[in-house]
Amino acid sequence: MTVVHLRSAGTSFVLDARDAGMPAILHFGGDLGELTEPQLRALADSSVRAVPPSALNAPLRLGIVPLLADGWSGLPGLDGRHDPTPGQALRRPVLRLESVESSERSARVVLVDDADGDPVLRVEIDYDLSEHGVLAVRSQLTNTGSADFELSGLAAVLPLPGSARERLDFAGAWSAERVPQRAAIDVGTWLRESRHGRGGHDDAFVTAVGEPGFGFRRGEVWAAHLAWSGDSRVWIDRSALGFTALGAGELLAPGEIRLAPGETYAAPELLAAWSANGLDGISARFHSWVRALPAHPDSPRPLTLNTWEAVYFEHDLDRLLGLVELAAEVGVERFVLDDGWMIGRSDDLRALGDWTVDPESWPDGLHPLIDRVKSAGMQFGLWVEPEMVSLDSRLAREHPEWVLRETGDRLPESWRYQYVVDLAEDAAREHIRDALLALLAEYPIDYLKWDMNRDQLGGSAHRQVLATYRLMDELREHHPNLEIESCSSGGGRIDAGILQRTQRVWPSDTNDAHDRQTIMRWTSLLVPPEYLGAHVGAAPAHVTGRAHSLAFRLATALFGHAGIEWDLSATDPAERAALAAWAGAYRSLRGLVHSGAVVRGDEADAGETVLGVVAPDARDAVYWLSSLDRAESSARSLRRLPGLDPALDYRVEPVEFGADPAWYWGTPPPWWSDGGIALPGSVLAARGLELPMLLPDETVVVRVRAL
Repeated sequence: MTVVHLRSAGTSFVLDARDAGMPAILHFGGDLGELTEPQLRALADSSVRAVPPSALNAPLRLGIVPLLADGWSGLPGLDGRHDPTPGQALRRPVLRLESVESSERSARVVLVDDADGDPVLRVEIDYDLSEHGVLAVRSQLTNTGSADFELSGLAAVLPLPGSARERLDFAGAWSAERVPQRAAIDVGTWLRESRHGRGGHDDAFVTAVGEPGFGFRRGEVWAAHLAWSGDSRVWIDRSALGFTALGAGELLAPGEIRLAPGETYAAPELLAAWSANGLDGISARFHSWVRALPAHPDSPRPLTLNTWEAVYFEHDLDRLLGLVELAAEVGVERFVLDDGWMIGRSDDLRALGDWTVDPESWPDGLHPLIDRVKSAGMQFGLWVEPEMVSLDSRLAREHPEWVLRETGDRLPESWRYQYVVDLAEDAAREHIRDALLALLAEYPIDYLKWDMNRDQLGGSAHRQVLATYRLMDELREHHPNLEIESCSSGGGRIDAGILQRTQRVWPSDTNDAHDRQTIMRWTSLLVPPEYLGAHVGAAPAHVTGRAHSLAFRLATALFGHAGIEWDLSATDPAERAALAAWAGAYRSLRGLVHSGAVVRGDEADAGETVLGVVAPDARDAVYWLSSLDRAESSARSLRRLPGLDPALDYRVEPVEFGADPAWYWGTPPPWWSDGGIALPGSVLAARGLELPMLLPDETVVVRVRAL
């Protein structure tokens, strides 16, 4: 066997697979340089631990699949059992190395369980270190025995160094997604589990661990994300034996996965990254990985108007045509018709599952609306919720067996008056697929806003997620240019599994700009800005009832894939002129925002935030400098602009976007009134610059260009 060394983008991954025992990861972190075989063996030898008192007689290793049989007393990497014969003692998996193959950036490890003489399990693990330094771990288990195997869990597990003593993950709720939470890593098991049938609004999302006090721009950090849209579990084990491990995998219900002889289970992919310079380094790696996906959009992200908060279920053609005209006036490039267009869909009590245009509201179909949209030079998008069904629907009446149920004939609890279509049943999935394909054949639809407004709460989440992936894949096979947005009552399903099939996500159902500042800041830890729907809403915001200035709402919506969620017929000419100017600013910035590196500041005052995007060559950048709370003093601290090249000189200028932010009584700093200032990148990054004394909930946007 051998010691495997994978290198890419300043990252090294070292795997000790020298003997027939369980392989172990020796290093995942900073680049170790070019190492010879003798040096790799010496590295492995230097990693062998001493044998402590009252312990195993051989040095303990944290294997790539930690097992009780190898002395690991934390959560196992593999758990399950073959159907026992009467009187047979309980037997847990015991794995040994069969083979290992490697190339410059990838390795495949094959493990087998043949401890009783006959092979009963085969585990294959692929480690791929991308050109961006993202480690992808893919595992699959095959039952090679003669009896069924009930799988309890198969997870990817990575070791953590002793310096990783603090963790960061996320919680949240509807309209308040991705709320960060931090804590020390103490001895024992820290565990997060999701049983929503989707990630959920409280999804752990990204789990980051690092040196105490790590931030956006400081500290060594490791981060992991499970590329899966269903039930999941992620944990950190810190053992009294001296090891710390990070694990993640699909959360399986008892009996959910039973493998007959010869059958294989493929675990969701784990994505992991390391950074020497805080969370921004993690973002840079994850964003590069996402941007390399085949499904990544390759055209400019069109300024979008969505009709939901403008008309809700009240679909009147004349009113919608008026919105089309106003949308064209302010520079909208994609017009999206939201919920309410289906037959009988006058509220949220009925009609889900019947993906047919309502002949009463739309006697001529959607053609008159779409014709006007297209003639105005805009794309057309349509809201759908293919995974859901109302009991008051033709689908549920004609095919009650397609409504997902618990054991027997019990329905899960109702959620927003809707239930789940059992897409794992081929006939049900094909029916929904064909209904959507019929819509796409009749109408020139460029984009589907794909919603999922409830937790599953029944059936097999594993089968349902795979069926949903298949449905999305089938639609795009027939219509390769179709774009799909993942909306799940807002940000309830945002993960790298769904990103492999979609071109946009809806981070939250709230358009409250104050809340969106934080939601967008943290969602962009994994997801690049071009995917993040960011809409200007009305004042007061429909979800929170809070009113913010037009300038704050416009500035906030410039970070991401911009859009409008506002009844434009209720706006005045001055507001529409501001929207038109903002639309122009978005078009001038999106090439930079949708391709650059996201950077964030580590401010001493939590109410003063810095969010920016820097071009790959660092010659162009844009920053959002926000005040989200009252100032701690009468003079705010300088704002640093991270990510710039210290060797370049730059000019900093305010970005005009249709409305002026408000500041306290007084005067702004001279450079602001003069329209800009020239400073070296070293000064802007290390010292920063003065800003106007912004009122709470205001943002200024500045463009920084190399001279």
